[in-house]
Amino acid sequence: MLSHLLHLEGIESVVLESRSRAYVRERVRAGVLEQGVVELMRETGIGDRVSRQGIRMRGIDFRFGGEPHLVEFSAASGGRYAMVWPQHELVEDLANARLAAGGEIVYESPVASLEGLEAKPVIHHGKNQLQCDFVAGCDGFHGICRGAIPRSVLKEHDHPFPFGWLGVLAEAPPAWPDITWGCHPGEFAMMSMRTPTMTRLYLQCPPDDDAANWSDDRIWSELHQRLELPDGTTLNEGRIVQKGVAAMRSYVAEPMRYGRLFLAGDAAHIVPPTGAKGLNSAMADVRVLARALAEHYKRGNDALLEQYSDTALRRMWLVERFATWLCTNVHRFPDTDAFTRRLQLAELQYMAGTETGRRSFAENFTGLPVEV
Repeated sequence: MLSHLLHLEGIESVVLESRSRAYVRERVRAGVLEQGVVELMRETGIGDRVSRQGIRMRGIDFRFGGEPHLVEFSAASGGRYAMVWPQHELVEDLANARLAAGGEIVYESPVASLEGLEAKPVIHHGKNQLQCDFVAGCDGFHGICRGAIPRSVLKEHDHPFPFGWLGVLAEAPPAWPDITWGCHPGEFAMMSMRTPTMTRLYLQCPPDDDAANWSDDRIWSELHQRLELPDGTTLNEGRIVQKGVAAMRSYVAEPMRYGRLFLAGDAAHIVPPTGAKGLNSAMADVRVLARALAEHYKRGNDALLEQYSDTALRRMWLVERFATWLCTNVHRFPDTDAFTRRLQLAELQYMAGTETGRRSFAENFTGLPVEV
């Protein structure tokens, strides 16, 4: 997306991708898009498919106390929305747009090292090297860019949670029209959708659990128990085509800039998946960065580049607050006592049962402004 935005400003860039295009195209990941991301896609010419095929979310159905509690985004926030659009489809939209415009994407080109970040950056990838004005570190939590910032400069905030999610992709139509969160007295579960015929499901589990420990029968049994209500509707079962365990953490690195290196997305911050904020936060970062780079090249003004880290982190800490709050109140912690559980239920009741709570949730879930 950063390369796409720079192209629209007449600025050249090269995308170095460590994996093959086939791997990127087929890697199925979550895909809930904030309203601002959908609007950005439409404004920049890549929103045709999401407009035609994406699933517009009405809201989220929180299930606790044996009852459903639907928080409708539009009603609560004055018309705001979010969309379900698989991440690999979004990446494909972007790759096609860049290649059609003559953009350069170098696949299967892992970066070995970076040098000259304070003045004249050089990227070493494979047997090649690339000289550039700036490096955008959009290479994820395990990439090389964050590690290129001296330890004396980088400050890291790391907060792991004592549980993870078993993620399951099943060939089954979603059972209910809304993303459903089972805030079960035992442990959390969630039903989402990827397409009208594919369901994405999650189960709270130990952070170091192995997906091999979960047979299909065990998965469906736990999902039925944690998600269903006494109203008679049941979860649709189908062939499980993918399953894996992801640990959960909140993490922020600051500053997000060192010399001519700028971090964006998971390279700089991780959020627990409860708020669906990983992809959306990366999009917010690159919108700020693209604008700052355009000011540099078009007007010789570096003020926005100097402010990039502070601007991105102001929003990111609000996103961390929201995602961590959600994570804390819908999961059962190993040491949760009766008092803490009642507080969790009170938080959920306030969020779903009051106008103020619904508005706050809907505004945060559908997306804060890029600059706050």
